[in-house]
Amino acid sequence: MLDEKILKAIEQLGYTEPTEVQQKVIPVALKKQDILVKSKTGSGKTAAFATPLCELVDWEENKPQALVLTPTRELAVQVQEDITNIGRYKRIKGLALYGKSPFAKQKLALKQKTHIVVGTPGRVLDHMEKGTLDVSKIEYLVIDEADEMLNMGFLEQVESIIKLLPKERTTMLFSATLSDEIKKLSNKYMRDAVSIEIAVTEDHAPDIEHVKYVVKEEQKQAFLEKLTILENPDSCIIFCRTKERVDQLVDALDAKGYTADKIHGGMMQEDRFEVMDEFRKGEFRYLIATDVAARGIDIEDITHVVHFDVPLEQESYVHRTGRTGRAGRSGKSIMLATPHEDKFVKEIEAFIGFEIPTGPELSDEAVSKNRAVFDLKMQEQPELKKSKGEQLNANITKLYFNGGKKKKLRAVDFVGTIAKIEGVSADDIGIITIQDNVTYVEILNGKGPLVLKTMRNTTVKGKQLKVHIAHK
Repeated sequence: MLDEKILKAIEQLGYTEPTEVQQKVIPVALKKQDILVKSKTGSGKTAAFATPLCELVDWEENKPQALVLTPTRELAVQVQEDITNIGRYKRIKGLALYGKSPFAKQKLALKQKTHIVVGTPGRVLDHMEKGTLDVSKIEYLVIDEADEMLNMGFLEQVESIIKLLPKERTTMLFSATLSDEIKKLSNKYMRDAVSIEIAVTEDHAPDIEHVKYVVKEEQKQAFLEKLTILENPDSCIIFCRTKERVDQLVDALDAKGYTADKIHGGMMQEDRFEVMDEFRKGEFRYLIATDVAARGIDIEDITHVVHFDVPLEQESYVHRTGRTGRAGRSGKSIMLATPHEDKFVKEIEAFIGFEIPTGPELSDEAVSKNRAVFDLKMQEQPELKKSKGEQLNANITKLYFNGGKKKKLRAVDFVGTIAKIEGVSADDIGIITIQDNVTYVEILNGKGPLVLKTMRNTTVKGKQLKVHIAHK
């Protein structure tokens, strides 16, 4: 049975019924058994491992007890946010480590009490080898999207990480496809792993309609315009093979008045996060992306995926397509193949186990008939969506105190002082981050204003500290 604090957070996140992968994985994970899970993307697997991790880690322990490896930075940040939200009332501290972000800043963050570390293999290994990430207390290892990890050439780094971890641990491996390489990895590093396969019907994603069109290269943009006018998606990802193609297409769509933005590997990490955040909220309808962006985008209401370029890897088709039809919704995957790409299309069809039907003709008459509706939708400001954690975070106030480690202050000093305030208990205190000269304390359950007012005239361990609401 899960801790009440975790159940409360899950409820506030809007999870009502556990998905199949959650029902099967959580009880096994709570028994600390190794697990090998085959589950398609969008099946709710992050919560399937984040929930037991939040339950199992010991709050008192300062060193990391769980390590989650993800193939991309976007996914690392997303998993870390999910862990923070699920573990909110238990005060679980998750930290994301990834490249193209200052090493020194992460090194500093690792000196704080951290329960769960989520990261990309390169940066995690870097911290381990430099001694900034202490793995001596790691009891749980999660390898997420293992097939992507191997496709992206991370196998060597993943194995190097595993060799540096304590032998006595629980290992969970999640993958959308189970290749021989993945089975080999699991046999080598897992003990009596419980195998869990989340069955899908004959088609890879039951609620996704697949269609393909044969289009000459030079006619693709004009064809895409017709297609989008007829389909008129609420939210659509258009995949291109290279970042140059992404740049060209986003400029072309911009010029035609589409609400569009882009994401690819050549962009600064902060910019990538910002674009993803705006797309998640629904600030624009068309995201033009390379495959790197397909991995780990978890947005529930993407209605359409367009393969402007046919993916060269069959798995990429599954990953791209898996961005739509999530969380029980329906979606549509549309592939534009040039006459010379027949071979790739056939390989994809063999891999997914069915032939993709050719889409209906796009008549000029239907396009002009639908144009006004399309233009209207482009001009309307889309309704902004709330994030999953918004309700949970609405009642949270983050307070800043101007004292930290150098004043010999510890988390227990803040908990002890704040919990003595009338009407406040230890359960109303969230994550506490103590740095050398400052401390941040999250106050939960809407008690922030009361704590702020009282702490202005209350000492912590005999010291009067300045306190105010922390700026995000």
